[in-house]
Amino acid sequence: MKIRLNRFPGGKHKALTMSYDDGVGQDVRLIEIFNQYGIKGSFHLNSGLATGTDNFNRIPITKFAEVYRGHEISAHALTHPFLETLSQAEVVYEMLEDRRNLEQAAGYPVRGMSYPYGTYSERVLEILQTVGIEYARTVHTTNGFQLPQRFLEWEATCHHKGATEELAQRFLGEANWERPSLLYVWGHSYEFDNDKNWDLIENFCKTVGNNEAVWYATNIEVFDYVTAMRSLRFSVNRDVVFNPSACTVWISVDNESVAIAAGQTVRLSK
Repeated sequence: MKIRLNRFPGGKHKALTMSYDDGVGQDVRLIEIFNQYGIKGSFHLNSGLATGTDNFNRIPITKFAEVYRGHEISAHALTHPFLETLSQAEVVYEMLEDRRNLEQAAGYPVRGMSYPYGTYSERVLEILQTVGIEYARTVHTTNGFQLPQRFLEWEATCHHKGATEELAQRFLGEANWERPSLLYVWGHSYEFDNDKNWDLIENFCKTVGNNEAVWYATNIEVFDYVTAMRSLRFSVNRDVVFNPSACTVWISVDNESVAIAAGQTVRLSK
């Protein structure tokens, strides 16, 4: 049997996730566009700066639950420092306090982040694992659709300036069914005002959104699903599979989609 871990929920081959930083007022307009086209985003927020009173047009933390409903609230460190320049204690404080504040606003555990300024070090990576951070987005991009090997160094497909019609059509048209395709776009919503190019993201979302062949997910939903998929346990003969996770996982067996329910052991047909 040819078994591949190449399906997203529903047996889909393709997934899209979006990632935006800093929690600024332009997020409201961006979320309206996402919602119109059935797209989900993760918003990485600095709770220590979210007073709503500075010159950066930040959304106050009291409005986080309302503004980001249906999307993911994620961490971006308490005060947006260069994490690699801090002591271990300061990194722990920045991340735990940001998590604590965001969780009070969101009402659920905050388990992901993006790196302030996109910078980090091996020491920071080690610390993040001790403070409950399970994924972290970098500013490096691949221009491809592969899944990350290390979620604490998660590289996006592109910044939204690269979210062109050509990229969208390449994603939708790609026919390599041997592996799943994840399109991951990141940016800052204030850039659309600065660059006067809201039409860029509107056209991109119109092209890739509301497509039954695509799974639309937040960053943490992608993390949880891929982690569950990679946790499947196969027999030596590869004819029996056990899913120890809490979610249904889809795989392909001889190019056919097979669902493995949470906690289920399934005998695969030859």
